[in-house]
Amino acid sequence: MSLRVGYFPSNNSLWVLRHRGILERTLPDVEWVDLRSLPKGERPAPTEGLPSAHGDHLFDGGYDFIGTGSTPPVTAQSKGHDIVYVAVSEPRHDNGRLIARPDSGITGVADLAGRRVALAHGSWQTTLLLFALDQAGLTWADIEPVDAGAEAAQLFLDGEVDAWTASYPALGPVEDEIEVRTLVETAGLFSHRSLWFTRRDFAEKRGTELAAIVAALQESDAWIRDNPREAAELFAADDGTDVAAWEHALSTRPFGLHPVTGEFVAEQQRAADLFHAGGLIDRKITVADAVVPGIAGLSA
Repeated sequence: MSLRVGYFPSNNSLWVLRHRGILERTLPDVEWVDLRSLPKGERPAPTEGLPSAHGDHLFDGGYDFIGTGSTPPVTAQSKGHDIVYVAVSEPRHDNGRLIARPDSGITGVADLAGRRVALAHGSWQTTLLLFALDQAGLTWADIEPVDAGAEAAQLFLDGEVDAWTASYPALGPVEDEIEVRTLVETAGLFSHRSLWFTRRDFAEKRGTELAAIVAALQESDAWIRDNPREAAELFAADDGTDVAAWEHALSTRPFGLHPVTGEFVAEQQRAADLFHAGGLIDRKITVADAVVPGIAGLSA
């Protein structure tokens, strides 16, 4: 029976594991699937919905296991996909923050009303921005979200957007070029964890393979902690960016898989409720439905 593991650079742990050959020692027939090679799926306007490809590919034969930021599993549940959480990382507060151009006249999140804000819509950045708006008494409808993806840094530098939910390594060169104004730090607002999830049927029927994936990720993450320069080279070889920028980004992120906690579930539920209130998902969901104790604790 085939085993497909999805990977892409944004989930740093899976990207490195793909290139280290650790999982193959236990599961030599594992098939690695680059998420970027699969259909991108529908990408709704950022005022109307959330892209769902990460979760959809668990159910269309794309792969059996994936890691992402916080938003994709919520989107998957909203589409009726029967997913389960496998593990989470420690908070990654230093990975990015919400910033504005100094010449924008924006001094706080409340000033974003009516302004253009760039983000990688559907990623953790959507959750961070929505939490920041909610804290300031604004809603998703009060801003003009711009789904900018990899173009966000240049749009920000060119003044085509007023603010940006930015992350490293893309943020580093921008900080070198212009002064940026921090509107809200991630710490204190949002835990911003990496997480890993799969289909319920895969988790229940193929537990030995799932445990092997978790163990391999733990070993690989330990290697990243000890070898950030060598790990950075794996990313820079793919996107052509500076190795030092990736080394900085990786060195400021905690690596290692941890059990899914009630605190994490509560934060995900708050995000899901705000997505629904903002019209980004069609129905309410219960995040706890995707938590199975024996699976959510595999990384313990």
